[in-house]
Amino acid sequence: MNEATDSLDELIGRLERAAEQLRSGELSTDAAATLVDECAALANRAGVELERRARAEVLAPPPGQDSLL
Repeated sequence: MNEATDSLDELIGRLERAAEQLRSGELSTDAAATLVDECAALANRAGVELERRARAEVLAPPPGQDSLL
């Protein structure tokens, strides 16, 4: 795996752990609100990474395309 994939996997893992904590019902209201805010920030970072990857794929020519030109 490369660094970008590792980073995205880490973000996903953190979001999954946060979801488990929220579902447990053991957090105070304030702690849950803070965790939800953290989840929003993590989801934003994951979205930025996915957007970056999508743009990179669009900009890169398909394999073998250079031999057709």
